[in-house]
Amino acid sequence: MTIGRRRFMAAGAGVMGAALGLRPRTVSGAGDTLRWAVDYGAATDPVLARSYSLLVLEPHHARPITPLRGAGSRLLGYVSFGEVERNRPYFAALDRAGALGKPNPNWPDARFVDLRHPAWTKAVVTTIVPAILSLGYDGIFIDTMDNAEAMERQNPTDNKGMVAAGTALIAAVRAAFPAIRIMMNRGYAALPTVADRIDYVLGEAMASRWNFASKQYELLSDSDWQWQADRLRAAQAANPTLGVMTLDYWKPDDRAQVAALYARERAAGFHPYVATLALDRLWPEPHG
Repeated sequence: MTIGRRRFMAAGAGVMGAALGLRPRTVSGAGDTLRWAVDYGAATDPVLARSYSLLVLEPHHARPITPLRGAGSRLLGYVSFGEVERNRPYFAALDRAGALGKPNPNWPDARFVDLRHPAWTKAVVTTIVPAILSLGYDGIFIDTMDNAEAMERQNPTDNKGMVAAGTALIAAVRAAFPAIRIMMNRGYAALPTVADRIDYVLGEAMASRWNFASKQYELLSDSDWQWQADRLRAAQAANPTLGVMTLDYWKPDDRAQVAALYARERAAGFHPYVATLALDRLWPEPHG
């Protein structure tokens, strides 16, 4: 499961060593008032955008982001660590270097990344992250870290060390950019190691998800919810400054169910957001 792949439609591990024991900064607004959202569309509503304390955006849309920034808010730019879309500007070079693998069956325009490949670490640290920060973002949102665990599980021999390479990559980013904000989506195999190097962790599809087979939204079981909740809480216990966010998917016209999803996650002490799988616009929380 990876955060909706709202792809931008217009378009070895450990190289830098450990993160020198750096602790993440205290999360601003980490109490009950923290409201966050994600929007990968090219026409983000600036009025809604400014109402959020934390906003995850697609950084490769040609637009200024200053109008989307509220007072004291943080803006994070999307970057996928576990796969690369064909229309990203760095795709061809990584392909030539042999750093890319098979296509993702759910998102065929994306190829899995060999996180152990030195060309990938170099691209992330020297090109991809700096390009996002140069646009005025406060940090990055790391997607698809689950791929490392999945690849290692599916082929333990050929893909040995993928999770370790992913954790080393995050450490390299933190070492190179000690002051930025970092949010990671799931990545539970790496989370115990990187919890003190990130500022936020996201539990995607906590209570509801899009079923790619049936092509509809569905609620998840209590045991599925608890599995993620246990890992999120363990990470927060290891790093008390860690902001714990959740993302659920549902039909926006079913306001009662959307409100119930918000209520469930908030009652558990998490910071929720509910949207459609496309994640191409902001959906305000229903009230009343």
